[in-house]
Amino acid sequence: MMDLSAQQTRQLIDCEQLYTTYRDTTRELATRYAGSMTWKTVKERTYLYRKTDGVWKSLGGEDDRTREAHAAFHTGRAALRERRDRLDRRLREMAPVNRALRLGRVPVTSARIIRRLDREGMLGRGLKIVGTHALYAYEMMGGVQLGAEAMTTMDIDILYDARRSLKIVGDVRADGLIGLLQGLDGSFRATGPGSFRAVNDTGYMVDLITPPTRFPADARAPARIGGPADDLVAVEIAGLAWLENVPVVERIVIDERGFPLWTAVPDPRAFLCHKLWIAGRDDRDVVKQRRDRHQAHTLAEMLATRLPAMRIDDPALAAVPKALRDPGAALLASFAGGDAAGWDD
Repeated sequence: MMDLSAQQTRQLIDCEQLYTTYRDTTRELATRYAGSMTWKTVKERTYLYRKTDGVWKSLGGEDDRTREAHAAFHTGRAALRERRDRLDRRLREMAPVNRALRLGRVPVTSARIIRRLDREGMLGRGLKIVGTHALYAYEMMGGVQLGAEAMTTMDIDILYDARRSLKIVGDVRADGLIGLLQGLDGSFRATGPGSFRAVNDTGYMVDLITPPTRFPADARAPARIGGPADDLVAVEIAGLAWLENVPVVERIVIDERGFPLWTAVPDPRAFLCHKLWIAGRDDRDVVKQRRDRHQAHTLAEMLATRLPAMRIDDPALAAVPKALRDPGAALLASFAGGDAAGWDD
């Protein structure tokens, strides 16, 4: 684990601020200025119409109010487009500097998937990034870079909160998650009917996972992001409810090309406890157990030495059972050089 240098930190802060503005501007264009606005003549009278989601709606006949609305829409949209383009050019200028400073961490395929989920309005609102890819956000929290052994991966895990209505989650694509992936890389295919996994021609895997139902006897429709029959169906995995019911961490990270992206992941303390629990399961593959323990220890060292205020006895982690929090607290204490005083207070 290495701390970011002063130069890396300054560059990262500048990049975060710039990308936040770029993302906000892009989202405003996609919402406030979505569709189009134009005049239409109906029976010799002129009306102002607004088109959103393919539907035209009259805003009233031409008068001072509608003329002002028409001018404000087009002027505002043009100004925002110009601002977005300027920000885009600046981000492109910063990318090679980010690469030179070795700030680019997230694999390009992963970054493209996370950006698209964010753009669709699903990330952080029903979907979170878990597994190894969450570590990229935790690095940014601690101002460090974790070792390659903890970070290298050829798959991404997407946690789906199946309790959330898809209409609430966001603008769900008609072609589902598999369609979203194929829009980025046409070689993505589900590994079988009703599968939770998609794989592309390079062997990169995308897994859609979800916690088990609270009451197993209760029937539940397949957890799909979209409607297509060939869409991915989330597989139920024990222990994920602990990651689902803790605070969401939102961070801007940098991909290997030097471009930023926004991601949403579970609280790192819950991640730590979950990794220790998985590593202790008898049915866990031995090689994966070793990796789980390494990730847990690496994260614990970062939390204890760089973010000591993030205590595991925080009430925000009440969803994580005490039996899981105790080992996490002990591991943190071992790196902090103290005991777990206050844990049972």
